[in-house]
Amino acid sequence: MTVSPRRVTAAGESARGHRRERPGPLRRSFGNHWYAWAMVTPVLAVMLVLIGWPLARGVHLSLTDATEANIGRTIGVNVIPASYEFVGLENYARILTSGVFWDKLLWTVVWTAACVALHYGIGLGLAVMLNRRLRFRSVYRVLLILPWAVPAFVAAFIWRYLYNSDYGVINGFLRLAGLGGVGWLDDPTTAKIAVIAVNVWIGVPFMMVALLGGLQSIPAELYEAAEVDGASAWQRFTAITLPGLRQVSSTVVLLGTIWTFNMFPIIFLVTRGGPGSETEILVTYAFREAFTGIRNYSGSAAWGVIILAMLVVLAVGYRRTLRSQGDPW
Repeated sequence: MTVSPRRVTAAGESARGHRRERPGPLRRSFGNHWYAWAMVTPVLAVMLVLIGWPLARGVHLSLTDATEANIGRTIGVNVIPASYEFVGLENYARILTSGVFWDKLLWTVVWTAACVALHYGIGLGLAVMLNRRLRFRSVYRVLLILPWAVPAFVAAFIWRYLYNSDYGVINGFLRLAGLGGVGWLDDPTTAKIAVIAVNVWIGVPFMMVALLGGLQSIPAELYEAAEVDGASAWQRFTAITLPGLRQVSSTVVLLGTIWTFNMFPIIFLVTRGGPGSETEILVTYAFREAFTGIRNYSGSAAWGVIILAMLVVLAVGYRRTLRSQGDPW
């Protein structure tokens, strides 16, 4: 049986036509999940307005020499146009080659590492304790969650009063014990210890609640089988508890790192960056650039972009590390 060349050509053209008309993955997603896209679209629009536009504006300002003197503004009926100019990466070069940036970065890393380590260690200990059968366990949970419920600025003002050299409760107890008072916020070392203590007090409840939820998802049969096999409490903890908390731990550690890295209210309200600028982290220094003295909007925007870039690199690297270790996260 012979096939006409004209039929073969027509069939080929028809097949190519079908291939051309096949919708792409994005179009198929819109077609199959149109309701989900309809629900998500308003949220995306709000995010673009509240996050996307300020972010784009900040990146633009970081590439200029915008300050309080040359930014556009309106005074009464007089409109003063902006006169700042594009300077490229000059702001970034000036920041990255300054000693101030590296000093603040070092303290920010120490601050973040210390706080997250204490958050996780204390939170895990409390979670393990509350996961056991205890009398008044519900009362303990409520009391331990209270610091998380207190707004950060309220907690900061309370702790600032506690640290007061003359009238603070902490120094009052020290004097009752026959010891001298300590200028907690007057010395760089004690001020750094003080802000770490405040942030740990605020952040431990979140870590405790998250880890407690992870502990309750671990089957009790695993502990029973290990106990029957003669495993000690420490062996059960290292072989069952820690691996069972791996996914929860990876998430809360990343979130805690990002939050602590940008924990503006504690530093600013407890010590205001002092004494001097010893306790200032990157985000508080960026704020100071924009809102104190001669307001350097371009420099502050460049600081913000650098902070964002570091956190993005940290999150991506952290995620890849977890994936390389077999974690589905």
